[in-house]
Amino acid sequence: MAETFSARVWVMGNDIDTDIVIPTEYLALKTVQDMTPYAFSPLRPELAGQIQPGDVIVAGSNFGCGSSREQAPEVIKALGVRAVIAGSFARIFYRNAINNGLLLIECPALCADVEDGDEITVEVGKSISCKGRRYPIGALPDNLLEIINAGGLVKAMRRRNGLEG
Repeated sequence: MAETFSARVWVMGNDIDTDIVIPTEYLALKTVQDMTPYAFSPLRPELAGQIQPGDVIVAGSNFGCGSSREQAPEVIKALGVRAVIAGSFARIFYRNAINNGLLLIECPALCADVEDGDEITVEVGKSISCKGRRYPIGALPDNLLEIINAGGLVKAMRRRNGLEG
């Protein structure tokens, strides 16, 4: 059975690079949690303070392009974002996000049809519903879902090897 959740949307555009997700000057802070107030600050300085746990970011194409910094998906996850839905993702960001347990969903049509504050319902691996419309989405492979559901690659491997419950 597919997991289903509802969430409030925050909309971003195309080509949201890792320097927008977390600018370089904040990478020197001690913890990812210390970085969270500065997430998306070059584009939307107020956004990090508005995101609530369980919210979703919806973006256009090429989300996470730029440098391969692992802090980008870590900061998004630390903000409490439930998932990032985009038209497409940069490959290294996609891998870093999965390895950190952040759910990513590709759905190119959704970005043009939603606005900040809209409510969506996601049935993971099946569809997204918003404003009476349904958007089909592809299923993630079981091995990636295992990593996301465990909270990241290290936790998934520890769980798989019986090192934690």
